[in-house]
Amino acid sequence: MQACFQNLFQLNNKVVVVTGAAGILGSTFCKALCSMGAKVACLDLYEENLAQLSAELLKEYDKNNFLLLPCDVSNPKSATCAVEKICKHFSHIDILLNNAATKTKNVRAFFTDFCEYSLETWDEVMSVNLDGMFLMAQAVGKKMLNRKQGVILQTASVYSLISPDQRIYEGSDYLGGKINTPAVYTASKAGVIGLTKHLATLWGGEGIRVNALCPGGVSSGQNGEFNKKYAMRVPMGRMAEPIDMVGPVLFLVSDAARYITGQVLYVDGGLSAW
Repeated sequence: MQACFQNLFQLNNKVVVVTGAAGILGSTFCKALCSMGAKVACLDLYEENLAQLSAELLKEYDKNNFLLLPCDVSNPKSATCAVEKICKHFSHIDILLNNAATKTKNVRAFFTDFCEYSLETWDEVMSVNLDGMFLMAQAVGKKMLNRKQGVILQTASVYSLISPDQRIYEGSDYLGGKINTPAVYTASKAGVIGLTKHLATLWGGEGIRVNALCPGGVSSGQNGEFNKKYAMRVPMGRMAEPIDMVGPVLFLVSDAARYITGQVLYVDGGLSAW
C-alpha cells in the first residue's frame, strides 16, 4: 500500500511540455521535472536562453531526457509546429505546463501608466499571456483528446483575481526604472483563469484535467524598497522564490491530483488571504 501511495507522485517517463521554459520559473520547472524522471520538451522564444538552459540541464541529466525547441506561442503556426515536433520525438504528450508570459520587447513600455498605455503594447502582452495559452492548449489538447488523457497546468498570477496594492510600488525599481503591475497583466492573467475553468469543464469527461497555478510575487531583481514593501503585505513576510512553486506544480501535474480539475491554487505566502 505504501508503494501505491508513493506512485501517485511519480512522473517517470511522462512527457511534459513547458512553455516559457527558459524564464525564471520555467527553467526551475524544467529542472524539477527532469529530476522526477519526466521527458521534458522545453519551449521558449529566445534561443540564447534555451542554450543556457540546455547547458544547465546537461550538467545533471541525460540529453535524451529533454528536447529544446524555439517557439513563439503567440504564433499559431509556430505553436502547432512545435507540438508536432514533440509528438514525433516523444510519440505523445502527457502534460502541458502552459507557462509563457511576456513583459514585451520594450520593458519600459510595459510599465507605462494606465492613461498613457498604448493599444500596441496591450495587444503584445495579450498575444502571449492569453492568446498563447489558448493556442498551446488548443494544439496540445487535440493530441490529448485522441488519447483520452492528459493534464494541463496554466500559470496565472496572484493578480488574476485580486488587484495589486499600488503603495508597494512607491520608490520601487526594476531593470533600471519605475515599475507597477499594469492593467494588461491583471486582465490577461484573469483571462487565464477563465480559460482554465472553461477547458476543465469542456474536457473533464475526456480524461483531461486543467488547473491554474497563481504564484505570488517572485524575487527576480527588484530593489530593496520593493522587496520590503511587498513582504509587509505577505503574512509569511517575504517574496516567493522559484523553488516555492515546484512542489505545487509537481503535485498538480501528478496522479496525486487525479480528482482535481478547474481549480486555482494560490502560492502566495498568504497575500490573497488579507
